[in-house]
Amino acid sequence: MAHVSEALKPKARDQELRNGLEPEYCEKMSTLLSDTLVSTYQLLIKSHLYHWNVVGPLFKPLHDLTEEHYQALLEAADIIAERIRALGHLAPVQLSEAAGFSPEPREVRHTSAIGMVNDLIADHEHAVRSMRLAGEKADEAGDLATSDMLGDRLNFHEKALWMLRAIAAN
Repeated sequence: MAHVSEALKPKARDQELRNGLEPEYCEKMSTLLSDTLVSTYQLLIKSHLYHWNVVGPLFKPLHDLTEEHYQALLEAADIIAERIRALGHLAPVQLSEAAGFSPEPREVRHTSAIGMVNDLIADHEHAVRSMRLAGEKADEAGDLATSDMLGDRLNFHEKALWMLRAIAAN
């Protein structure tokens, strides 16, 4: 029975990758993408919590926008995790690692709709900065798949920023 449970444990890879990328690069990029995955889940959860709790004159547009965003972020989390796997590494698999997915309790507070928007803007800006750095490293390594994936993610976050800033504009 021990050999069965061992066979079912996730493994980073069973064989050497021959994808044209250096193993050291794949390991470093997998770490960067794991951080991106954590940020994505934190923003997903925060967007979902704000979706439920927004009140006031901005209720309908912010309720609808946060729903769009958390659904897109859930899909993105899968794409990011699959890219980590394609690079030959494990996406976070331990419950202790997944605990980092949740925003700190003090980070999600019941606040005004504009406070929620400004908080989401800050998180999207952070995501854009970190993904841009990872994308530059992917470009340098010739990792077109990761670069393309990060480009798609950047497009989402920059569009989200545009929309959120438009909502918060006076």
